[in-house]
Amino acid sequence: MALTIVVLSPGGAGNSPGGAGREGELSLTLDAPRIILGRAEGCEVRLPDTSVSPRHASIRQRGATYLLLDEGSENGTFLGKTRIAPRTAMPLRTGDRIRIGRVWLALRIEPAVPKASPTAAAKELALELVARGLAAQGEDPTPRVVVVDGPDRGRALHVEAPGRPYFVGRAQDADLTLDDPDVSRRHVAITRRGDQFSVQDLGSRSGASLDGVPVPQFDTIWRPGQVLAISADRLVFEHPAAEALAEIERSPCEPLPADAAVELPSAEEPSAPSSSPTSTPTPSPASASTLSPLARPAAAAPRVAQGGGWGFTEALIALLALGVLALSIAGLMWLLGRG
Repeated sequence: MALTIVVLSPGGAGNSPGGAGREGELSLTLDAPRIILGRAEGCEVRLPDTSVSPRHASIRQRGATYLLLDEGSENGTFLGKTRIAPRTAMPLRTGDRIRIGRVWLALRIEPAVPKASPTAAAKELALELVARGLAAQGEDPTPRVVVVDGPDRGRALHVEAPGRPYFVGRAQDADLTLDDPDVSRRHVAITRRGDQFSVQDLGSRSGASLDGVPVPQFDTIWRPGQVLAISADRLVFEHPAAEALAEIERSPCEPLPADAAVELPSAEEPSAPSSSPTSTPTPSPASASTLSPLARPAAAAPRVAQGGGWGFTEALIALLALGVLALSIAGLMWLLGRG
């Protein structure tokens, strides 16, 4: 059984991604013996919020059971509204809500197959969370290539779809059209994968270069800060969400007040587990060490259905018990009186 983690709240605006503006469930489906939740790069679930510790909590798989542990975090890990003790394993089940710092997550244990590399999926989730936060604050989070100098200065290309090549050239159907007559109809292709850009020369007449080094006719990493020269035009790329994510990950952990109330956001229940073993929720395209032998799984808290008061049977039993008690007291007093 795989574990699907759905982000219900991305945290407070300003310090972390938050708010609305971009629709769609943000989730990750993972099937691994250990899943680290935290703010640092390398976590299987990256939550870009300053209230989340770099390695905040973990979920361990033991057979068909998933266990939640706090990894000594600054602000604690909550199962529902109950804070769990550090290094104490708490069993999880479908429908549980957990809170990591300010961020609420919902869990689904279901037959599903992860469709992407865990590392790539974790990065895309973090970038999308940050992008939604920037959009909520009125900023454009879209990755883009901008002409910063040359005859086509000011033109820009939004590189929204990861993995898709975007064509730059003089052709009118190019994704970014340049008017310089020395530019070929299809001069270069630019591709984004996560927060990384690459560029490829398409056999152009005049070629292209990155900081003076010729671009070959195969995918070449375009590093942050490098200038892409195409004839007389100079281009750079901008990735606002990646820049904000790096800043959040570098920031110190923000301690929350002990009495801080972080309410569960109003949201629809996570959808029921799919009957198809290959169906996996897809994020919107626009959300440790070995278990110590001392940290034995704690007994699951009983989940008692709340009743609506005593019924007739319960009341009758209570009256009979009171009657027996009254007769016992009367008999005792009679014996004492005879003595």
